[in-house]
Amino acid sequence: MPDYDKKKVISWALYDWGNSAFATTVMAGFFPIFFKQYWSVGSPAVESTFRLGAANSIASLIIVVAAPILGAIADKGSAKKRFLIFFTFMGILMTGALFFVREGNWAVASLLYVFGIIGFSGGNVFYDSLLVSVVGPKKVDFVSALGFALGYLGGGLLFGFNVFMTQHPDIFGLSGPAEAIRYSFISVALWWAIFSIPVMIFVEENQEGREPLKLNMITKGFSQLVHTFDEIRKLKLVFTFLLGYWLYIDGVDTIVRMAVDYGLAIGFKAEGLVLALLITQLVGFPSAIAFGKIGEKLGPKAGIFIGIGVYIMITIWAYFINREIEFYLLAAGIGLVQGGVQSLSRSLYARIIPKNKSAEFFGFYNMLGKFATVIGPIFMGWVGVVSGNSRAGILSLIVLFVAGATLLSRVNVEEGIRMAKELEQLQN
Repeated sequence: MPDYDKKKVISWALYDWGNSAFATTVMAGFFPIFFKQYWSVGSPAVESTFRLGAANSIASLIIVVAAPILGAIADKGSAKKRFLIFFTFMGILMTGALFFVREGNWAVASLLYVFGIIGFSGGNVFYDSLLVSVVGPKKVDFVSALGFALGYLGGGLLFGFNVFMTQHPDIFGLSGPAEAIRYSFISVALWWAIFSIPVMIFVEENQEGREPLKLNMITKGFSQLVHTFDEIRKLKLVFTFLLGYWLYIDGVDTIVRMAVDYGLAIGFKAEGLVLALLITQLVGFPSAIAFGKIGEKLGPKAGIFIGIGVYIMITIWAYFINREIEFYLLAAGIGLVQGGVQSLSRSLYARIIPKNKSAEFFGFYNMLGKFATVIGPIFMGWVGVVSGNSRAGILSLIVLFVAGATLLSRVNVEEGIRMAKELEQLQN
């Protein structure tokens, strides 16, 4: 395979441009607000918060359990694209269906949201695993970063348009912000569908050793899952990387998910926090590209270390902020490194795993991603309660970053590449 095929690379990266609209407009932006104010109207705030939290937890739990098994099945049947199509269609259908959910019908909204997240997250397992099919090792850092960069830009642009639509619904002939938000769900579904077409047409996967997909593959998937976990334990560098990744990405995701709550807690307005989210998205586009180049020049490990270092400084700075402008600068700082840490982690991992088992191994990788924010929020809350200062909780995340970086420092990438190739040759 050529190290770099432009058509395949752009087609693969455009999927991130498309599906990131779900992450920004639906998950981070409008669904939590609309769920509380429209679908749960009349319910106590604590009750609607519990319902939303339960929906997120159920969806994450399903993906945590299913991702490695589905990955094993997809590798056996060379079915990464078919699974990608299935989960993408599910996510698009569920997102578009949110338009039709009536006021007060929180149960249906929750159900569609759960299946939407399953479609989004399940699709990412197979999207990530196709990375090894579109690029060789010399350009893997750049291509991984390109996917995240286009995701930030595409998701941010559509989110910005949808925010404008809710603020000026009369321009679009809509009755008010509620109708604008309902139409924003339709826009996400269409955006996701259109930009998923290229990867379905132009990206091919290796068909060597392909087996027909049968029901008994589910049983084989379970047994293969156990075998894969055993292989990961034996591949000590992969195991060490995954432990380190779990810790530092927990810190990254905790900051992402708790930033708005933290801003509200220290007295900032919701409108300003939405603007901060847009800033993070738009800064994240060029920054992810830049980190791809850093990965090519210095190696992915060095790039991840730079990102972790910036996150530690951001965490310390967050403790002291008092003005809204500082929160915007903080959002820009997060945008500078968030995509870089995510993309270089993915490309480093793609280097040190057997290519013929990429979906299976990326199933574990995405499973750990779903486990992220398990330690961070609890740790933040505990430190805040013990200290009596909610600001002190944010400093606790430094422990996760330092521990993750320490484990990452023990990963010899060149040795990991050699071991992955040896294992792949043995299995062929």
